[in-house]
Amino acid sequence: MTCSIAPGWTLPMPFSSNSYKAQGQQPGHQDMPVGTCHQDGSVQTDMLKAGSASTARQARVQPGPLPVTGGAPGAGYPSGVTGPRQEEAQLTASDWTRTLMKYRQPIPSRSIFELTVTLVPFVAIWAVAWWVLSISTVLALALALANAAFLLRLFIIQHDCGHGSLFRDRRLCDWIGRVIGVITLTPYDVWRKTHAIHHATSGNLDRRGIGDLPVLTVREYRGKGWPGRTLYRLLRHPVFLFGVVPFYTFFLHNRLPVHLMRSGWRYWLSAMATNAAIGLTLTVIVLLGGWEVLLFVFLPTMLLAAIAGMWFFYMQHQFEKTSWRHEEDWNIRDASLHGSSHYALPGILRWITGNIGVHHVHHLASRIPFYRLHDVVKDHDALAQTRRITLWESFRCARLHLWDEKSRRLLSFAEARALPV
Repeated sequence: MTCSIAPGWTLPMPFSSNSYKAQGQQPGHQDMPVGTCHQDGSVQTDMLKAGSASTARQARVQPGPLPVTGGAPGAGYPSGVTGPRQEEAQLTASDWTRTLMKYRQPIPSRSIFELTVTLVPFVAIWAVAWWVLSISTVLALALALANAAFLLRLFIIQHDCGHGSLFRDRRLCDWIGRVIGVITLTPYDVWRKTHAIHHATSGNLDRRGIGDLPVLTVREYRGKGWPGRTLYRLLRHPVFLFGVVPFYTFFLHNRLPVHLMRSGWRYWLSAMATNAAIGLTLTVIVLLGGWEVLLFVFLPTMLLAAIAGMWFFYMQHQFEKTSWRHEEDWNIRDASLHGSSHYALPGILRWITGNIGVHHVHHLASRIPFYRLHDVVKDHDALAQTRRITLWESFRCARLHLWDEKSRRLLSFAEARALPV
């Protein structure tokens, strides 16, 4: 199930496994360009790892001062603000990389605590839902849906393992990630590779199609015939994005390293070992509890978590004032900070999503553990206000589909139609 819509883009976009070769570097090189990924799939996006070659290339486009206006109307500072907040507002994305250094170190006891308070309730609710199923199908279903919150949080912890930010020991992170990958139906090493590519190419119009959502520019959309436009509208429709794609991605696409088949044995091993572990687990569940457990406990938890995860993934980069540039004008620091949102969520949702809404900070410094991301925006108001989108404001973003290169805004189809040809 693939279709070419934008340059280099194939379905499904959110967790596409297209391979991307970092140019001019060998695995393990200490001066890898910012945002590239090792051939083993490890994430290398910490801006302070930039070497001289990367610095020279990126010098073509110097990031400007950090804008204090958010991603939605009304965000930002009132006029006349002075003092430290105003000084922070003048910092460039490069300046922020040095400021964020102090948040990068994981706290082992905190990491263990966060893993425990997520995994233990998940397993407990799963077990209770299974037990309750013999008494009330409705109650079991309700528990299963509630448990999706803990499954989503487990995925965020797996995500931090991929960045090597949960513990200092890379091998420990990887094995925790692989185990959680069985629970989330996600082959860890395959996902880590594609996610590294996403970080390395985010906001680059010439490198679309790798671990992101399909986005056409207004010009590209106008250049399509009616079949291409119709297909793009289908792919961007909320029912498709948040209904079909989550199911396809986690239940079908993740079963094979589709676009990494020639990238080494480790991706086949990751996918097949994960599949075997999933198959064994589900077989035991069916033998002990019957198919009803899969239907009323496993599937509802997995599907709701996948749908919610897709929504948050969408909101991280699909908002009006995001940033897209062509290769010659693209700078990974600017793309990281200004092309990712600060999704300002209520406390309970912030906890469930592991602070991943502070996505601009995460892209700029991916080694910061998820439980320290909120500390960053508490300590630095300029970052708290940058690209800030509230839960209520975010619903409008589901209507935005086309990137206008002139106004540098993501537009709805109606807004794009009103533009002069």
